[in-house]
Amino acid sequence: MTDPAAKTLVPVLRISFPDEDRLGHGKMELLEHIRSTGSISAAGRAMDMSYRRAWLLVSEMNRMFCELVVESQRGGQKGGGAALTPFGEELLQRFRRMERTVRESLAEDLAWLEGKRNPSHGGG
Repeated sequence: MTDPAAKTLVPVLRISFPDEDRLGHGKMELLEHIRSTGSISAAGRAMDMSYRRAWLLVSEMNRMFCELVVESQRGGQKGGGAALTPFGEELLQRFRRMERTVRESLAEDLAWLEGKRNPSHGGG
């Protein structure tokens, strides 16, 4: 590992809903790529994910909430596309804020764990 960030401990936020739906880093990253590319297909490619998998994750997020997270348009002259809804934008912002809160809240404990970690142990 040559990436210094990869050597630090990082808490991972995943929210599990009572009906087994989950919301985590991967879905948020997908939303960020949809926002930047305007396309579910391009967002999936950016994550090395099939269009089908990306579309299924978007569909799952849209079913999880009372409001749509992503709106998509089929082809046509402009070739279709996808965009985050205002709710999707807020969901992404709030999730990223929750991640920052978790990192900040656990910083002292993570530093302690890092200090106790065996540096020669590279496995999981």
